[in-house]
Amino acid sequence: MFYRRAGIRHTSYRSERRLWPLPFDRGLVAAVVVLLLVAPLVVERLYLIGYLMPWIIWSTAALGLNFLMGGAGQIHLGYGAIIAIGAYASTHLARAGVPFEIAALGGGLASAVIGSAFGATALRVKGLYLAMATLAMQSVVDFLITHVPWISGGGQATLTVPPARFLGADLRVDLAAYYVALSVCAVVTLFVLNVGRSSFGRALAAVREKDYAAAVIGVDPFRYKLLAFWVSSFIGGVAGAVLAFCYYRAISPDQFHLDLSIQLVAMVIVGGLGSVLGPFFGAALILFAPILLNQAVGALAAAFGLGISADLRAHLPLVLYGALIMGFLLAEPLGLAKIYDNVRKYFLVWPFRHAPR
Repeated sequence: MFYRRAGIRHTSYRSERRLWPLPFDRGLVAAVVVLLLVAPLVVERLYLIGYLMPWIIWSTAALGLNFLMGGAGQIHLGYGAIIAIGAYASTHLARAGVPFEIAALGGGLASAVIGSAFGATALRVKGLYLAMATLAMQSVVDFLITHVPWISGGGQATLTVPPARFLGADLRVDLAAYYVALSVCAVVTLFVLNVGRSSFGRALAAVREKDYAAAVIGVDPFRYKLLAFWVSSFIGGVAGAVLAFCYYRAISPDQFHLDLSIQLVAMVIVGGLGSVLGPFFGAALILFAPILLNQAVGALAAAFGLGISADLRAHLPLVLYGALIMGFLLAEPLGLAKIYDNVRKYFLVWPFRHAPR
């Protein structure tokens, strides 16, 4: 079989710690990379800008949130505020003449400093109390962005992103913007994949499982939780900069409200906490399921001649969307990534039936 574990004999720790030990996994990753690279050349601009690019950007942001929630076990309901800080900070830096490469890093650093500073106070509580603390952060940032004119220009103002270049490529060109977003997503993905194999990742896993037990074996829970907030906020800030320059190209306060934070949490939970594939699956479901369900409801109503009111047609896909999420969580509470892992493990031992679940 092309997908069997039998025959693999590790002779060194280096070979055992490979990200993709199976040839099929390496081939699958290579195929996905090739498809993403050639996508702008074969798909229409509508699908590239309207579907593929937002999926890549929101997957990057969800990876940052998943690093905190799945990697360190910390709840964060204000991640939309983190993205907003990165978007506004990078925009103001670019308007001051700073190159985009430095402005994006500056946006990430601004988000990391503010996010970790707030996390330092919030980490003295746990569970729902931490969730409420991060929710307060979202409210504070929303208020400041809306009511401080030099940040956003006002509650109803739209801040235009200045023209920018990345390594000489004009980000106003869709092709260049797509490849920049894809490059950032690839770097973040590789970082998250490799953190799990490092001492930092093992310390975060220990804190996630039992923080007081981690303290017994010499891991400082507060320090590593704070580092997790810093790294997660930095990724979110960079994702906010990419979102502003490569996709929105104009930002306003209403783009970063609480509903964005809730959607990001849904992406992480539905996709699978602690999984690198989870944010990609979750972002795809959260972004595309309402669109597909809306089209399906319209097609069925037209096919069977059903007289569905505009109000019902607008809300029925949302009901089906919520039911779809509940169905996924009931079928597999560990998310879509676990469903994929179950299928993968089935083929690892097929035709036998002792695959672990």
